[in-house]
Amino acid sequence: MDTSVTIIGLIITVLIGIPLTLVFRSNIVNRAKIKEIKKQHSQNNYYNFELTETQNKKILAIDQKKKGFLFIDFSYKEETSYFVDLKNILLCNMIENKQEKTHITSKIEIELVYKTTMKKELIPIYNIENHYIDFNCLYEDQNLAKKWVTLINKSIS
Repeated sequence: MDTSVTIIGLIITVLIGIPLTLVFRSNIVNRAKIKEIKKQHSQNNYYNFELTETQNKKILAIDQKKKGFLFIDFSYKEETSYFVDLKNILLCNMIENKQEKTHITSKIEIELVYKTTMKKELIPIYNIENHYIDFNCLYEDQNLAKKWVTLINKSIS
């Protein structure tokens, strides 16, 4: 009786322990990647991205004093990062694209307009192709985009 209980306990421990170990290792690797990307874009520690937010494999960071914005996205097959010097930005908007027939939001992007060239840069926040099952991501990413558009606009002015 004691042997069977011990074996069952060990099996349950292994079944719970292995996934937890993998999750912790993944988090440590992601934190190291984020730290390295921040260091790479800090331009010899000129920018200090003190305000950082992480959601749905997206990391947004801003240096409000020296006006730098960093966006990192781990949700695609290749991780992408965008750095923008906000001193060169005229305005920031949130663009929400909807499908014609269903009126379902298919994309949410942050649009940055440069002062001198009026060139527009789009930073993808939500894409239905990546989250076609989970509509919770749409709501969360929409709120994230609204919040960060407000933060960027405050830093610009």
